[in-house]
Amino acid sequence: MKIVVLCGGLSPERNVSLSSGTKIAGALMARGHSVVLADMFFGLENWNGELKDIFDFPPELGGTGIDVNAPDLQAVKTSRRLSGPSLFGDRVLELCQMADIVFMALHGQCGEDGRVQAAFDLLGIRYTGSGFLGSAIAMDKDLTKRIVAPYGVLTPEWNIHDCGIIDISAVAAKTDLPCVVKPVDSGSSIGVSIARTKQALEDALRGLAGTGSRAVVERYIEGREIQIGILDGKALPSIEIRPREGFYDYKNKYQPGAAEEITPAPIPREAEERLAVSAMTVFNVLGLHAYSRADYIYDKEGRFWFLEINTLPGMTPTSLVPQEAAVVGIGYGELCERIIEISLEKYR
Repeated sequence: MKIVVLCGGLSPERNVSLSSGTKIAGALMARGHSVVLADMFFGLENWNGELKDIFDFPPELGGTGIDVNAPDLQAVKTSRRLSGPSLFGDRVLELCQMADIVFMALHGQCGEDGRVQAAFDLLGIRYTGSGFLGSAIAMDKDLTKRIVAPYGVLTPEWNIHDCGIIDISAVAAKTDLPCVVKPVDSGSSIGVSIARTKQALEDALRGLAGTGSRAVVERYIEGREIQIGILDGKALPSIEIRPREGFYDYKNKYQPGAAEEITPAPIPREAEERLAVSAMTVFNVLGLHAYSRADYIYDKEGRFWFLEINTLPGMTPTSLVPQEAAVVGIGYGELCERIIEISLEKYR
């Protein structure tokens, strides 16, 4: 099968995406597929050759390491030779049209928010994962919570604020502490902070003020971090995250050894079943497809608090869905092929 693994792009999660894409491409190559790894933003500007030959002579793969800091997107922009406002790099769309399917290894804004999926739908390009509408809804934490809460999904109380016009002092004065502050449309815990004082809350809101995003200010729930993947309409075993220090932020997610990850999570069978039902409810209500990963807090009373769902969960060396799949005997390469097979069903 001819497969383009699309990664990178122009998102704060760019480095995570490059790591996911590189590992996916290597696994699919090892299983006999013709694979081209493509950075959505740069495209093929560093590849010399005729496009018709690219599946026979693909660009070399890089490494899968992830820097402890998120990328400088302005520096990324200025380093591209191709001018113009398009977020698609050199010959990216032409390359994707040549493939049997595009494996979406994009994360965050510009990739996980439905815009690329919508463009591919219009061009007749087949791709993995959820469609444009489910992707767009799931990327918006505020909208997701509004939609799933009426279906019995427990989620912490929250407010949404426009960072461009917010009165930071007024918000801080009326917000109960502790609370969690996070961008409405970002992942990998980028921009997320736990505020335990009014000053910390004000600092967190100021930190998001220049991003052009909206901020979710959510009640902090004390408990254990439990996440659960879904593959082909079934829940995978859950996984508990225990950071060595702090919370499960960008650094703790992608630096090997920064967090202890236990799967299956050490919770009662009855709790695991309730968690699976909740995650499947979110998955189905949002109209998602193929696979996902949902994030929860498990409190001392045995309640699961839904935080968000990821439609293109990470596939890096430290990512969680591959670990969950491995528990039920699905290796990394097989998981990649399963995602492709399930995704192709929507085109039949």
